[in-house]
Amino acid sequence: MIELSLHEVAGAVAGTVVGADPAAVVSGPVVIDSRAVEAGSLFVAVAGTRVDGHDYAAAAVGSGAVAVLADRPVHAPHVLVADTTLALGALAGSVRGRLDRVRVVGLTGSQGKTSTKDLLGQLLGGAGPVVAPAGSLNNELGVPLTVLRTDRDTAHLVVEMGARGADHIRYLCDIARPDVGVVLNVGTAHVGEFGSRAAIARVKGELVEALPPDGVAVLNADDPLVLALRARTRARVLTFGEDLAADVRVEGLHVDTGGRPRFTLRAAEGSAPVAMRVLGGHQALNAAAAATAALALGLSLPTVAEGLSSAEALSSWRMERTVSPAGVVVVNDAYNASPDAMRAALRTLAVLGGGPGAARTVAVLGEMRELGDSTEAEHVAVGRLAAQLQVDLLVVVGAQAQALQRGARLEPGWTGRQVLVADAGAATDYLRGRLGPGDVVLVKASRAAGLERVAAALVADPAVDGPGAGARDTDTTGDAETDQIAERAPRR
Repeated sequence: MIELSLHEVAGAVAGTVVGADPAAVVSGPVVIDSRAVEAGSLFVAVAGTRVDGHDYAAAAVGSGAVAVLADRPVHAPHVLVADTTLALGALAGSVRGRLDRVRVVGLTGSQGKTSTKDLLGQLLGGAGPVVAPAGSLNNELGVPLTVLRTDRDTAHLVVEMGARGADHIRYLCDIARPDVGVVLNVGTAHVGEFGSRAAIARVKGELVEALPPDGVAVLNADDPLVLALRARTRARVLTFGEDLAADVRVEGLHVDTGGRPRFTLRAAEGSAPVAMRVLGGHQALNAAAAATAALALGLSLPTVAEGLSSAEALSSWRMERTVSPAGVVVVNDAYNASPDAMRAALRTLAVLGGGPGAARTVAVLGEMRELGDSTEAEHVAVGRLAAQLQVDLLVVVGAQAQALQRGARLEPGWTGRQVLVADAGAATDYLRGRLGPGDVVLVKASRAAGLERVAAALVADPAVDGPGAGARDTDTTGDAETDQIAERAPRR
């Protein structure tokens, strides 16, 4: 962050300095977690549902914070404001206004935001200092905190933008002021909150509406709802995808036996091969989106292709592949889940399994939330896909996800097995002793299911020493007794 006096902070947020020297300088990071305070920090006290940051004001100053941004008096030097969340946004907007060198990329979509952000951040790293959020800091707290990490040397800022309703992305754009806006897709994630995909598209379009006339809108040519957003922007439009009309095109996509996408990236200046290190064929379109934004910012096609081929997965619990001490391959994709993301992850699992007679595939799946009236149908469809892909064992976690199990049972010709377990602990207990070297386990659900605990337990437990690849359990598809045994397994 650029250095600001408390007087300047108070001016930016319409606040009042209380119990502190207005000339004192904030020189460290702005944080909302008192445990992250460093010397010179500004601690923003946010009242959450379970924890109120105001209760940690004195501790934050004791750890080195210059002052606290607070919306009620605290026993520590502070800047008093009406609302700390809005004040955080105002402070970030003020800092953004002081940075005339930085180029800002805003990125939104129903799925793939974080992976694309990670790819783009790595691409831009060779063109000067870049700031991109760790993980999914994409809301009214995360975006300002990301903006506030910039300084006068920052060349590029990549901002991930999520939304829970109308005007959310517009608000984030007012803070970050993007020069380039990337819209990845309009899927069914959160359709329960928005009501329809068309409503989701209207909100995602707030990003391209905010772009300046000399900006660039990067749109998915394969998604009609996204492509239609070109009518809502003053900016120049560049498209990406597999469509022949896309400005930046993925050609010849295939996925190797390690689950990694290989393709040719074609743009106006020619073509270049890309061999990615990250898992999943769906990453090719994420890569094309990142490539289009990077090309718009002046990078060359060879540089972009080379960068995509060397980029790593940076954020946890997103197609994170680990081999346990027992030789079990665990793919932890448990951060969140939508129908499209579930399908992509299952197809990757099938590739990693290598087909009949190769590694045994296990899908540990939980519920997908915020799907509204389509909840039942979407879970059934994902369950059917697992069976169509001949997943060897489907472990469905939680009664809310039971439609996954029903879907798998509907698919004729499936030779695998399925079981319903009560929760993450029961899933771990059920799998322990049933896995062995060479087995490939996918773990995925909406965040609230907490299935990352299953992945962590499988990776850490050297005692997972089941029958191994190609072995068959005594469980049978549709065996109600087996279903209930799993539900009664002891919880951890």
